[in-house]
Formats: sequence, structure tokens, C-alpha cells
Amino acid sequence: MAELKKIATRDSYGNALAELGKEHEDVIVFDADLSGATKTSVFKKAFPDRHFNCGIAEGNMLAVAAGAAAMGLVPFASTFAMFAAGRAFEQVRNSIGYPHLNVKIGATHGGISVGEDGASHQCCEDFATMRSIPGMVVLCPSDDVEAKAAVKAAYEHKGPVYMRFGRLAVPVFHEEGMKFEIGRGELLRDGRDVAIIATGLMSYEALKAAEALAEKGIDARVVNLCTIKPLDEELVVRAAADCGKVITCEEHSVIGGLGEAVCALLGEKCPVPVRRIGVNDEFGHSGPAGKLLEQFGLSAAHIVEVAEDFCR
Repeated sequence: MAELKKIATRDSYGNALAELGKEHEDVIVFDADLSGATKTSVFKKAFPDRHFNCGIAEGNMLAVAAGAAAMGLVPFASTFAMFAAGRAFEQVRNSIGYPHLNVKIGATHGGISVGEDGASHQCCEDFATMRSIPGMVVLCPSDDVEAKAAVKAAYEHKGPVYMRFGRLAVPVFHEEGMKFEIGRGELLRDGRDVAIIATGLMSYEALKAAEALAEKGIDARVVNLCTIKPLDEELVVRAAADCGKVITCEEHSVIGGLGEAVCALLGEKCPVPVRRIGVNDEFGHSGPAGKLLEQFGLSAAHIVEVAEDFCR
């Protein structure tokens, strides 16, 4: 595939917040002493009176955000995914999810691609924990364009939203102005032999894999799901029915994430064989992001291997 420019979706998040701030005075941003890393510093520079550093106290930050939402503001609470979905889970569940408050959680540094920060910061459980909260929308954009569209859609949605962004710069393969809607997936490539359903940085890897598979005579359909919850049930079921085989790809544990969500849906509505590509019930470790993605099988090359074996 042609070489594309690369942008980390955490940068997209910061830039999208600044644009939202210009358009909507009710947007405020909370951060847990990580604004340089989460990129909310972009918003802070433009709107210093609407940015609040809550310190290294993520649970308190989410509770404060809940209070701001109860006052009619639209708070974006930002920290690393490990802290938003892990350390502050109780506050997210009880203070935001239970009263269904209009809080947007911007969780950066998700997945194995956090790299050198190691297992303590490589959150591969956040889809599972956030999906379990009733009424919580869960988003994981695949590139810069989709990430900015997702932030805007999160603002427009009334209710809690969890957004996962990455540290690693990833290829920008969407065109500016793409149509984005929460709960709707995207057909990136048509095909009939196997359906590859991916999210986050794995969507571009799925596209690369599909091109390689075409050279081997395997016609792969590629579906991008930015919305992990609610799933685009119609798109997923149609892909399964047309292809008869499904591979799911995510930078997350195979337990509780996109793969399990797809399997649960298809088990009820269109039973077909499914192979799940993700982190296989293990912790990560420190290392360069690219090398770690290869090591954990989160690459186009591994998707090709799985698809060839599946279709043999």
C-alpha cells in the first residue's frame, strides 16, 4: 500500500477538543496531571479557564466530571486508559454510568503499543470493563480523521462515552470529512471468502492483510468498527452471512473485547466459525511499540497467516 502520513490518535484528541472549545462554550476539560501526554494541553493553551488539572487522583477527577455534567456542562475527562478504565472504574460505574451522566472519557495510551511504559500501563482490558457498564458507549478510532470525528460525535451524544486513543503514530487512511455515526461501522473493502472485522490501529493492518491475501487468491472483506458498543449488528451479521468465516482483530485482550462482542452477536443471529486476533490472556512488557505489535500477533502478517489457515 502507498505510504501514508502517520499521526497518533491522542494528538487527534487534543486537536479535536480545541476545535470543540471554539464551537461550544459548555465544553470543559479535566486532566490528571498528564495534559502533555494526553494532549489536552492543546485545549488548555486555547482555553485556560476551562481546563482543570485534578492531579494524580483519577477517581476524584471522574467524580468531579460527574458533578460538572450534573450542572449542564459537557466535561471531557482525560487520562491514560489504564487509569480511566482501571483505577477509576468504581467512579465511572457509580458516579457516571449509574446516573447516566453526560461525561466523555478521553482515555489515551491504550493497548500494547504504549511500548516502553510496560505492562503496568499497557491497558488491554478497557473494552471489557467499559462494555460492562450499562449505557456506556465505547469508541476506538482507527486514525486521525476518524478520531476527530469520534470526538465530535461523542459531544453530540447525550450520555457517557468512553473513547480510547493511542500513543503510537498510525497511518491516516480516511479522507477528511468522512461520515461518522456512533453505532455504525464501515465497509473498507468488499470480499466473499472471509470477513475481517477490526478496530483501532488493527483496521489498517486488516486492509494491508486483505491486499496480501488477494495476491494469494483469497478475497477478504474488511470491516472497521470504531464503535465497540453498541455494535453495528446489521453490518456484522451481513459480513458473516456473506463470507461464512469471520476474523476479529483488536489491540485488546481476546477476553471481553471486540471478538467476544462479535461472537455473542453471531452466536444468536448468524452462527459461523470465528477466529479472534488479540492479546491472548497475558500481560505485555516493555519494548518498542512496533516490535511488540509483531510479537503479540497484532500485525497484517499474522492476519494473513490466520486467514490462510482458516480458508484452507
